[in-house]
Amino acid sequence: FYPVQNIFSEQFLCSICLDLFTEPVTTPCGHNFCKACIRQYWDSNDLCLCPMCKEKFHRKPTESVEVKATSSRDQCPVQPLEVPCDICTGMKLKALKSCLVCQTSYCETPHQRVPALKKHKLIKPVENLEDRMCKKHGRLLELFCRTDQTCLCVLCFKTDHMAHDIVPIEEEYEEKKVQLGKTEAEVQQMIQERLQKVQEIKHSVDLSKKEAQREISNSVQVFTDLVRSIEKIQAELIEMFEENQKAAERQAEGLIKDLKQEINDLKKRSTKLEQLSHTEDHLLLLQSFPSLCTLPPTKD
Repeated sequence: FYPVQNIFSEQFLCSICLDLFTEPVTTPCGHNFCKACIRQYWDSNDLCLCPMCKEKFHRKPTESVEVKATSSRDQCPVQPLEVPCDICTGMKLKALKSCLVCQTSYCETPHQRVPALKKHKLIKPVENLEDRMCKKHGRLLELFCRTDQTCLCVLCFKTDHMAHDIVPIEEEYEEKKVQLGKTEAEVQQMIQERLQKVQEIKHSVDLSKKEAQREISNSVQVFTDLVRSIEKIQAELIEMFEENQKAAERQAEGLIKDLKQEINDLKKRSTKLEQLSHTEDHLLLLQSFPSLCTLPPTKD
């Protein structure tokens, strides 16, 4: 593999040696080469030609002050929540690919042009590429140990997990996605059950209100016909019914508040599960799966 520090955008690679420029020079036609590479090329040919466009020159080019990279995307800086290019200097551009071998995100990758890089594994742009590498061996995390429920590199498998149940990380990803869908369905069912309970409690409160009003009306009708000596008792009974009703409403409000909080928490979890179920980030899914698929405690 090429060293990570030598993997840059194609504009910084000499088209003769396919490596970073060394003492760059520019031909009159605008192409850049290593000074030693272009000299060797001309020394081996009778004519002074540009290796790229074959234009003829009467004299050799002069050294350039700098090699400028150009791109049709120069006016498209990275936006919030987008992954920036790791090799851009000055204005950062949006990364198009991340290389798991180079541990670098690129706005324009040299992997299709440089033969030594074509076997590198490119994925959609992600941040924190170093988290996808084994901290112990510095190798790509590409296996999953079902025995220890952890991600491994090949060397981890050979040294500590030979007797364990090991599968490729992609296989475990697909299985966890299925489990994730089941957990999400359970959460949705819990939400629906609690929404139904809210409606039942509200209905119970309405019935309680109607019953209280009926009791008040009956008692008023009865005690209105009684003598003035029992008017005090009548007022006390009315007050008792009203206090009981208020207590029932306060209790119902507390229950509804608790259930709504559980619903909000479950909806948040459902959103996270939905987002995670569509991710193609294998490691993110596996790392988030244990915490998201453990259902929270709820009140009866």
